[in-house]
Amino acid sequence: MNYWLVRTSLFINYFVFAILLNSVGTVILQVQNTYGVSESDASVLEAFKDLPIAITSFLVASFITRIGYKRSMQIALAMIGAFCLVMPQLPAFWMTKLLFAVTGIGFALTKVSVLAALGLVTKNSKDHASMMNFIEAFFMVGILSGYFIFSAFVDDANPTSTEWLDVYYLLAALTLAAFALLSIAKLDESAVHPAEARSPSEDFLEMVRLCIRPLVFVFIISAFLYVLIEQSIMSWLPTFNSRILHLSPSLSIQMASILAASTALGRFTAGIVLRRFDWFAVLATSLVIAAILVLVSLPLASGLDVAVVSSWGAAPLAAFVFPLIGFCLAPIYPAINSVILSALPVRQHAPMAGLIVVFSALGGTSGSIITGSLFEAFGGTAAFYSSLVPITVLMLALHSLKKISIRSVT
Repeated sequence: MNYWLVRTSLFINYFVFAILLNSVGTVILQVQNTYGVSESDASVLEAFKDLPIAITSFLVASFITRIGYKRSMQIALAMIGAFCLVMPQLPAFWMTKLLFAVTGIGFALTKVSVLAALGLVTKNSKDHASMMNFIEAFFMVGILSGYFIFSAFVDDANPTSTEWLDVYYLLAALTLAAFALLSIAKLDESAVHPAEARSPSEDFLEMVRLCIRPLVFVFIISAFLYVLIEQSIMSWLPTFNSRILHLSPSLSIQMASILAASTALGRFTAGIVLRRFDWFAVLATSLVIAAILVLVSLPLASGLDVAVVSSWGAAPLAAFVFPLIGFCLAPIYPAINSVILSALPVRQHAPMAGLIVVFSALGGTSGSIITGSLFEAFGGTAAFYSSLVPITVLMLALHSLKKISIRSVT
């Protein structure tokens, strides 16, 4: 097995889905402009993306080893490529919903496969933690690239234009390239094949039993809360930039890339820091700084001139400062994923990955819908202030996760 080629293939797959999956914030802004939908109606796009992720992960994670990690990723890429080609031909809100639903199904197959396959291409727990941070950082690089790719197709002079949909032709080409690379990569999956034949129901029950383990249960809560926070900010930052900071549509999308860039940098940094310091100390410090950043940056968004801003140089300070919260939140998700996966045998990585994806998806949907409703009812500033509540609860959950993990080891 060529480890370098396999790892590169996993990174590219994640990169493609990062662009598609996290374009939801950009698309939420664009469907409001193009199709005239409200904030609360646009917020359901997160559900059309995340609920298929949750349902698909729950249904297939327990027996994905029977399908094969590589084959599952190939199926996902083929579906996404086809729908990206159709998307510009059917410019309607219902088609946007359908695209995100298919993207969710494809991402579920890909993420479960990638998380489970990491155990096959890493040598030990430290290598696993490092790879987890690196691949999640690469995911953020994909998100960062997506902001600039989408903004290049947005016409500020004609906000209702459907020309931005042409971006999906480019994404279809990227998907085809990812499929080709995956096809030539050889992944040895023999280690995850069961020694004795088991029925699909037995595989499913094994995944369900994982949920009742205290360590896994507290992890699920932590993962849910983290993604709730991350997606509530990421999905609504372009709209916040446009509605509250008065940036032009294309600049709103471009400046949302600061969040992705800071998150990517935070995860690359965490890959180094977590080799030297206790994971809980790093994550607790990160959450405290994140809360402080919310309290310091959001007041900068009040009392601004209502004139539309169309250049980076004229953007208000809040547009630069608030997205830096990504650097603070960055280490949390890969760190807790690595903690739980490293504590389990390789054969349980696929069902555990399924649980990770399920509850991450539910957290993402909850965060986006709650924030969208608060945005419409109380305004964007109040909606983002509300992130302090799950940040506080997440701190308590991570403390419990630390205590239980210590007891599990001893």
